[in-house]
Amino acid sequence: MTPSSGGAKGRVDLPSLQRGEIRDPALSAALRKLELTVRRKLDGVLHGDHQGLMPGPGSEPGESRLYQPGDDVRRMDWSVTARTTHPHVRQMIADRELETWLVVDVSASLDFGTAGCEKRDLAVAAAASIAFLNSGGGNRLGAIITNGDVMKRVPALSGRLHEQELLRAIATTPKAPLGVRGDLGAAIDALRRPERRRGMAVIISDFLGPIDWMRPLRAIAGRHEVLGVEIVDPRDVELPDVGEVILQDTESGVTREFTIDAQLRADFAKAAEAHRTDVARTLRRCGAPLMTLRTDRDWIADVVRFVAANRRRGALTAGR
Repeated sequence: MTPSSGGAKGRVDLPSLQRGEIRDPALSAALRKLELTVRRKLDGVLHGDHQGLMPGPGSEPGESRLYQPGDDVRRMDWSVTARTTHPHVRQMIADRELETWLVVDVSASLDFGTAGCEKRDLAVAAAASIAFLNSGGGNRLGAIITNGDVMKRVPALSGRLHEQELLRAIATTPKAPLGVRGDLGAAIDALRRPERRRGMAVIISDFLGPIDWMRPLRAIAGRHEVLGVEIVDPRDVELPDVGEVILQDTESGVTREFTIDAQLRADFAKAAEAHRTDVARTLRRCGAPLMTLRTDRDWIADVVRFVAANRRRGALTAGR
């Protein structure tokens, strides 16, 4: 495990979790430190009861109002529309209890990091942030954790102890064997069985590899609010100028020798940007906003900016 490095201005370092390499008390201490870091940075910044990561519309029917361009046609109130001859939509009352499910991809590509931490550590931090932002009021949190070789399901429960156990389950998921690819589509599809009450689904992944998860994500988005959390390391988007290197794809096991020159760096950056654009476009087609967290940036500041922007957008929509 790459240890956290200090000294970078504005960076919030993560405790090194070192999955399976240290005793349980040390892992518990690392998780407590992570929880304190998240709560100290986010508490007092994002106020309000029942204001989670995204301002969802709720699922309980409320009063009707005139349809406005941009409203979800699935919430058309046909009886009022027929009676008044003007299109109306049914407003929804926010649920007082929210059930949030995390789909956490910890495939081999996340066991990598060249900045302050490994991408897997940042995935645990993202899960901790979501747990804090959606905690309280009887809200429940569950998870489906996959490394491509095994899939682990943590039932949706409430309470601080449960949150800690869920984060522990993510942190201690073993590394996938060499040559095993992740299967994000299968993990997302696992959310559909059994059928769950309306809630929120958060997909945490680096989204590297083929985009073959659009169909199950669209099926989930038809019933739940969906959020994508992209975990990025600088080497995912650009190559250093280091000359001849030997690189191994941990998910396929293929090893190749490269000479990293200006042309290869430019081609790699272009391909990486095109792939990330395709990921964002696919999520957008499924109605899922995308929050990007990087191992070389202040990830908590990125969470705060994302939540604040979504709440402003939600307030404008409600006011409209």
